[in-house]
Amino acid sequence: MEKEHTISRDFIRPSYAYLIEKKRDGEEFSDDEIRFITNAILDKTIPDHQLAALAMAVYFQGMTPQEIAVFTEEMMLTGEVFELPRITKPKLDRYATGGVGDKTGLVLVPLAAACGIAVPSMIGEEEGFIISDLDKLRSIPGFRTNIPHDQFVKQLQQTGCAVIEQCSEITPINTLLFKLRKETGTVPSLPLLTSSLLSKKFSEGADGLVVDVKWGNGAYVRDVESAKQLGRMVTRVAKSMNRKCVALITDMNQPLGSCVGTGLEMQEVLQLLRGESDPELDELILRLGMEMVRLAGVAGSTLSAKQMVRKHLSDGVALIKLREMVESQGGDLSYIDDPDKFSRAKYIKKLPAAKRGYVHTIDSSMLAHGVQILARKRDGSIDHAVGVSEIKKIGYQVKQGEALMMIHYNDEINLESALEFLRSSYRLAPKRPTQNDLIVERVA
Repeated sequence: MEKEHTISRDFIRPSYAYLIEKKRDGEEFSDDEIRFITNAILDKTIPDHQLAALAMAVYFQGMTPQEIAVFTEEMMLTGEVFELPRITKPKLDRYATGGVGDKTGLVLVPLAAACGIAVPSMIGEEEGFIISDLDKLRSIPGFRTNIPHDQFVKQLQQTGCAVIEQCSEITPINTLLFKLRKETGTVPSLPLLTSSLLSKKFSEGADGLVVDVKWGNGAYVRDVESAKQLGRMVTRVAKSMNRKCVALITDMNQPLGSCVGTGLEMQEVLQLLRGESDPELDELILRLGMEMVRLAGVAGSTLSAKQMVRKHLSDGVALIKLREMVESQGGDLSYIDDPDKFSRAKYIKKLPAAKRGYVHTIDSSMLAHGVQILARKRDGSIDHAVGVSEIKKIGYQVKQGEALMMIHYNDEINLESALEFLRSSYRLAPKRPTQNDLIVERVA
């Protein structure tokens, strides 16, 4: 799509220093100023140090819904916007703001397709919190995440779902800005998170979006009030863009599911799609799935939405959709049919509890960094066999020496480096802790 929004002829171009000072002082940018900033980022005319200062000013002072909406539209218009007119089914996607051990997206994509929704899921770098869904899918030999656009559209028509890496034509400004945000500690900026996720998802062809806004030590957003604010911001800006959007605020202060690691998590996905339940994951998948089918209009009530999601989780149709998607993207189907084919680590050892007590807290970020170290091969590639499993969750009582988790590893040097993070991720206490609700709030 050609860039449609242009700066007014009578607009007087300000200096970058003026714009930094304006936002530093909490003032609101005009539409033309936002377009000027967007062009400057895309054309690389604004120096990195001034863009960093501007990002930090936005981090501390925020942006109004009007500013965010204009910035989101401008980000979309810097690249291609796929309309997908040949797809007649309702087109929806989902997004999660981080998540350690979170494999719900890999279940929801084929599950939504089984319910009659087309899911055009392009995943950008920002969508993975240390370990991405793309890396989990790449643990299936041959699976391609960078398929051509025409194949992407054809697959959506035939299968109803595709999970691919974000192509360079989609919101190129977001790629430039996210790199700087990582280097300046401004990734958690709520306005920048909002504009980033909405511009990407609506550029890929989705008409609606269900957002899992995670809060806690395993997410970009660390406190629950900021997560609620982000949920309200995302849904409000989406509405101003005439798009459907629902957000759930969910707890991410411990890993989701029983394992963390690319291949191990992919095996857990297959277990879930075969009806082997995990209460925590089941609850989140059911709620997010219900939101998707209600938003798409394929279920008319909460009850019918719940029945539809449960039915396709248990009848194997969602697993069939995943199988079709893997086949279309070149993956080895024998791994879907027989999860035991996934690579196994040479060594497994327990992480023993240092004392008796209850698991009081788990620092999910520390745990994920430990797994990332385990998976780092000498050539820079990812070892899909390694990770941690049988994770003891918050509230579980352990004896001294009992396993807090099982560590799967292939490299002794990596293990020694990872152990510091894995040990530090657990805190034990003599009394059973109060646990947070998994789903805190719904924002629509």
